[in-house]
Amino acid sequence: TLVRWRPRVFQSLTMSVRDHHDWEEPQDGPVRLRQKGVMMTVDVSLTSYPGLDDRITVVRAGDEVDAVFVSTERFNVLVDTLGTPALCRHALELLADRMRDRPLIVVNSHMDWDHFWGNRAISDAPIIAHQSAIDRLRDPSALQTLAQKRKAEPRFHEVELVSPTLTFSGENMTLHGGDLSLHLLHTPGHTPDHLAVWIPEIETCLAVDAVEQPIPEVWSSAPDDLRSLCSSLNRIRSLKSKQLVLAHGQTSDPAVLDRNIAYFENIQEAVALVPASALMSAALEQREGMRLEDFVDLPAGM
Repeated sequence: TLVRWRPRVFQSLTMSVRDHHDWEEPQDGPVRLRQKGVMMTVDVSLTSYPGLDDRITVVRAGDEVDAVFVSTERFNVLVDTLGTPALCRHALELLADRMRDRPLIVVNSHMDWDHFWGNRAISDAPIIAHQSAIDRLRDPSALQTLAQKRKAEPRFHEVELVSPTLTFSGENMTLHGGDLSLHLLHTPGHTPDHLAVWIPEIETCLAVDAVEQPIPEVWSSAPDDLRSLCSSLNRIRSLKSKQLVLAHGQTSDPAVLDRNIAYFENIQEAVALVPASALMSAALEQREGMRLEDFVDLPAGM
């Protein structure tokens, strides 16, 4: 069973891998970074996917993260504010001609830095999140993470932890936009406060970080967090989305969700065949059939 997973195995098989960069001074335009001695540029751009409704705009901050802008008859919705106020300000400038004098509502999908540290750039719009997001912000680790990021990367010097202005508890909240309704779904597991957004009129789910390419990241090695994520993945699958927009992976292919679910199921089946005594072996994660690459096709360079 999932409870039998040893933390060492769990962590090695369920952790997404992210690149690390050294950043130059922040600015309102493109954010410049140096990776392995090569100067690169992280800029904000607006993009889409084949078949995605034209009322949905993907707001891309380089390879770091995607936010999403949704235009409805009654208001506009920005799902996530990117990793810094500078990036968020740039995004809002690019989106200005799509606002059409409609009020803006911001949704913080969860309190991971790359999704809400741009909140300071939001002046007069309500910011909605799940109630458990407030618990994360009150945890000392929130300020510790900011201090560490500021020390390592100058672009975070202007970041302040701006909290949501509206929260809800329970499983869901709905924003009624007239032509489109946005159902904010509490989908914990990646984090305790995670929200996905379901738009039934166009059969589109903004899965944010609940679904990831190539594999999802679990909040901790506690079995309950893994159960929560698997439950959230199955809840999202029950929606039968035609478009599944991720925050990482730059895709809207619903097949990624099926691969995420199969990944956990395959690990569960493999671990169930391992003798209890072998589960305590530090070498188990390197054993053929139990390595990460035995369960998922890793992108080149990961």
